Amino acid sequence: MSNTFNRPIRVLVAKVGLDGHDRGARIIATSLRDAGMEVIYTGLRQTPEMVVNTALQEDVDAIGISILSGAHMTVFPRIINLIKEKQMDDVLLTGGGIIPHDDMLELQKLGVGELFPPGTSTQDIVKYITAWVHEHRNF
Repeated sequence: MSNTFNRPIRVLVAKVGLDGHDRGARIIATSLRDAGMEVIYTGLRQTPEMVVNTALQEDVDAIGISILSGAHMTVFPRIINLIKEKQMDDVLLTGGGIIPHDDMLELQKLGVGELFPPGTSTQDIVKYITAWVHEHRNF
């Protein structure tokens, strides 16, 4: 499925907290860019507030969080709450990293989109974001 919108799909890729390993986030950002998306990469050590404020300012369609620190059960719920507070209900929150399967299911119940473990094909991530944006956004 290709992007048939009037502008590129805009995705914010972020590393939250003290997690200093960003190789995966950079690979995802490059893959999304190569698929024709506009990518904003925040860099390391962001707070949930910084991520959501940047997403709002940049008018993104999706937020992708890369997390390897084990703080996913704190970070994702906080971002979901901030998204709701700012009435950004049409923005996808997705991500990946080291997240146990049971935690992925719990986070999805809270409103987080698909979460991707290490080794996921970047093509699968591109397809998921593109399909979600086609279904939930209109521009």
